[in-house]
Amino acid sequence: MAPAERKKVLHKLADLIEKNALELAVLGVRDNGTELNMAIKAESGSAAGTFRYYAEALDKVYGEIAPTDPNFLGMIHKEPVGVVGAIVPWNFPLMIGSWKLAPALAMGNSVILKPAETASLSLLKLAELASEAGLPDGVLNVVTGQGSVVGEAIALSMDVDILVFTGSGGVGRRLLEYSARSNMKRCYLELGGKSPNLIFADAPNLDEAAKVSAMGIFRNSGQVCVSGSRLLIEASIHDDFVAQVAKYAAALKVGDPLDLGNDVGAVNSLTQLQGNLGFIDSAHADGNTIYLGGNRILEDTGGYYMEPTIVTDVKPTDRLAQEEVFGPVLGVLPFSSDDEAIALANNSIYGLAGGVWTSNLSRAHKMIRGIRTGVVHVNTYGGPDNTVPLGGVKQSGNGHDKSLHAMEKYVDLKTTWIKL
Repeated sequence: MAPAERKKVLHKLADLIEKNALELAVLGVRDNGTELNMAIKAESGSAAGTFRYYAEALDKVYGEIAPTDPNFLGMIHKEPVGVVGAIVPWNFPLMIGSWKLAPALAMGNSVILKPAETASLSLLKLAELASEAGLPDGVLNVVTGQGSVVGEAIALSMDVDILVFTGSGGVGRRLLEYSARSNMKRCYLELGGKSPNLIFADAPNLDEAAKVSAMGIFRNSGQVCVSGSRLLIEASIHDDFVAQVAKYAAALKVGDPLDLGNDVGAVNSLTQLQGNLGFIDSAHADGNTIYLGGNRILEDTGGYYMEPTIVTDVKPTDRLAQEEVFGPVLGVLPFSSDDEAIALANNSIYGLAGGVWTSNLSRAHKMIRGIRTGVVHVNTYGGPDNTVPLGGVKQSGNGHDKSLHAMEKYVDLKTTWIKL
């Protein structure tokens, strides 16, 4: 399809997402427990914006003419890779699904999208809207089912040209194995994190830092890939800052995610809740202190809810400092110097995101250079838009979603060499 026609379809799809924003958000909330206020913005709103961004970007991608011997013409073409296999998680299925779909479709590919077993409703609705927007039949296919069946079939298929995935490291490793066993398809993996959030005594506003830090881990019950789950605090302000974060955390109202009066919704599943509570058991075993929370609540509702939880006296080698919880559990560690802060921040197999709070410009740049993550927030946490990439280093994966750089995954380069 000509780029101008692709543009029209993606803009129409963005229009339909906006028109059906509340329905899409509610479908997602029923699946994954995200609080509705957040889902409307982070799911429907983000998805519409993502499709508009790549609709506008797609006809700005050009081939190249190489500066070579004047007796030859060297041309570099950018072609669609073909069939994209996309596997997305349950925490923000519409947002993350759109990060994969929009640039892949913009570049002229077809997509087979597998939602998580526990969160497929909003993406099935998106497929309906895509058809209504004029996307040709077969270009987008949403296939539901167990990862061990459907995901494996997509990953092993000789007809799928690349895989894009957001999820756990264990599944990411299996996808790499399936690629090797099939057609050596490229795999782009975003595998989560254990993101450090560094608070220095000279932060411009410690009260704001405490409030944002609380929301940086407790929104969506901690089920966010970039959650600031390791809070590293300069020793001189440690006790006061923990108390301030706890004040904001304790004030958060946890409950029915469809109730607009609630601040935090549900944990996705009983399995996830049990995993979260297992980290509390580990904290006790490691000699950590449960400063706030640590319990399942609202069990009489039949839902899976957990208190915002703060754990102090965490040592760098403890489980809570090393493993991703993916729940509303914050581990706190003190530091005494810039070098110790960097060492603690990097003491992880992950490298997705991080945060730094300081008024010292030199220190901020030192932290940005020193912390090995794909994203570093300074005096804020969360919120980067489509203009900047999201991707990790180390065992947080490879490749990038969002920004113009995401489009690079979905094209192949072809060289033409012509003798004149």
